[in-house]
Amino acid sequence: MARQVLVIEDDADIARLVQLQLADLGCAVRLAGDGASGLAEAQARDYDLVILDLMLPGIDGLEICRRLRARPGYVPILMLTARSGELDRVLGLEMGADDYLTKPFSVLELVARVKALFRRVDSLASRSAQAGQVIENGGLRIDVERRQVALDGRPVELTATEFDLLLHFVRHPGRVFSRSQLLDQVWGYSHSGYEHTVNTHINRLRAKIEANPNRPEYVQTVWGVGYRFRDAPRS
Repeated sequence: MARQVLVIEDDADIARLVQLQLADLGCAVRLAGDGASGLAEAQARDYDLVILDLMLPGIDGLEICRRLRARPGYVPILMLTARSGELDRVLGLEMGADDYLTKPFSVLELVARVKALFRRVDSLASRSAQAGQVIENGGLRIDVERRQVALDGRPVELTATEFDLLLHFVRHPGRVFSRSQLLDQVWGYSHSGYEHTVNTHINRLRAKIEANPNRPEYVQTVWGVGYRFRDAPRS
């Protein structure tokens, strides 16, 4: 069955280009040219992926992302932005976008990102045998099935990618991962120059689970190599 993709983009040329590329992947693609119609379409049916422009007439991409993440159910969101500033990337990630591309982008990279998001979703679905698993490490408690995290009994709100990153770490305590390894194993792609994506998510994850993000207890830096999650405490 073809994957259902919604592209919310007001630039008709970019929208058609994305549509053509995803059609080659066997996707069924719908287009929306403004924020209001895009949000209505995204809420009207289930999609396997939403590709969302940041700057839209009417309702902007950040607000659409926020509203979609407030709904039950999970849909991957790839955000497109003409802006390259760190603040815009962080805002998109904070609202719950799984990934982003800065315009102008190559079609090869677009296809790579889309394939990576599909692989992540398929991987999550294939872990149904571990659906009831709960992982604990110190004060952290991760409910895999519900995709919920608690710290010392208090719920921690994570974006989809932050949760996937944390889950990857806690499943391999003590193991050191380079930024490129994390890009490949969590995001599903590895491109030179995108290590800042890992840095941004690590910093945001630390801000949510560490008592002192400047002296992290859980997600530790191994200088010159990458990051590791602390070993599980001995009982």
